[in-house]
Amino acid sequence: MTIRVVFFAASVLTASLAVAGPIGEPGLPVAGLVDPPVGPQGDPSQPGLEGPEDDPGLADSQDPMDSQSGESVRPASAVATLDSEGGVGRFPSIAIGSDGFGLISYFDEGNADLKVAHCVDVACSTAELTTLDSADAVGWYTSLAIGSDGLGLISYADATNDDLKVAHCVDVPCSEATTATIDVTGGSYSSIAIGSDGLGLISYMDANNMKLLVAHCLDVACTGAVVTRIDNAGYVGGYISLAIGSDGLGLISYLGYPGGLMVAHCLDVACSGATVTTVDGAGHWTSITIGSDGLGLISYMDMPDGGIKVAHCLDITCTTATVAVLDSTLGEYSSITIGPDGLPQVALCDGADAVTALKVAYCANPACTEAAIVTVDNAANVGTYPSITIASDGFGLIAYNDETNNDLKVAHLSNGPSFHASALP
Repeated sequence: MTIRVVFFAASVLTASLAVAGPIGEPGLPVAGLVDPPVGPQGDPSQPGLEGPEDDPGLADSQDPMDSQSGESVRPASAVATLDSEGGVGRFPSIAIGSDGFGLISYFDEGNADLKVAHCVDVACSTAELTTLDSADAVGWYTSLAIGSDGLGLISYADATNDDLKVAHCVDVPCSEATTATIDVTGGSYSSIAIGSDGLGLISYMDANNMKLLVAHCLDVACTGAVVTRIDNAGYVGGYISLAIGSDGLGLISYLGYPGGLMVAHCLDVACSGATVTTVDGAGHWTSITIGSDGLGLISYMDMPDGGIKVAHCLDITCTTATVAVLDSTLGEYSSITIGPDGLPQVALCDGADAVTALKVAYCANPACTEAAIVTVDNAANVGTYPSITIASDGFGLIAYNDETNNDLKVAHLSNGPSFHASALP
């Protein structure tokens, strides 16, 4: 591994604002079992009533292990199409709002707009849809976080002007938002998180010069930001993902050429400099989170083989890491989160066959050195650009694209935290 400490002069950008208007019982509890009183002995010569039939067991489609392939087959989960209005659903990003329901930002390709879907229930069986920004061709590479004010904060690219923009929701459902241009040098592959200071931190690529940049918001609504170039060595900054480490500082995974998977650990809250480490020779479609052990965990695609890998940082700065191959053939896109049991869950697109499918890898340990891989949705070409979070009921919630129908879909997983431990092959 190579390690570099990088400092660059920062520039302060204050953005103009524009307001985009909107378009457009549980059942009874089961009583405890109580042994009934024993009655008198009946006549032994009289046959009793026939008892109930034995439980036939799970059908093949419900059994968590496929007896033929050995791969885990998920119990029925709820899959819903949220938006099918003409070419939507690319670059989704999901987070759980302050109301306990999912909030999803995504790209409306048909109209080249930024849209948001606010789930109306925990499972996100349906959603309220709003166009937040329709000025020029906007909405590429969306990333969403819930701000310190409890409202959504979305970073995204303006492809017409090669700008980085931010939308700040004015209410919890994000029925409208204020929008700001943060950087005019580019905004590709943006990823946003809320820093330990309560302000947004955005990592993204200057697509004109192929460099990794970070914008530290000046206020909660991110009407302006201090921009710093973090990595200047070669072609760097593709497939970016950002999380706030257990030390309160930003940790950024990204692809660098010819380096592969790279990690930048911010030196301060504003990320005015960073320690840069090469972790692996491959690193497409990275996704980073902080594990239950307080260390970074990164899922990514192994190019050119196309498998799914996970890198587990061995220290807070991720100057060293262990790498595990979860599957050697699938994992075109991935998104990682931590379940309520402290174990990672990785949503991924299986592109090994002619038809893609959405799958989830349930890790067996905090380092994710092995996992049970479960099929969630295989209806036509689905599963691209997955984004996973944990719903307020403790189950996984995944936003993703249906490429066959150009729709935005959501899967609410029904398999609980204990499922994957027993499903390991």
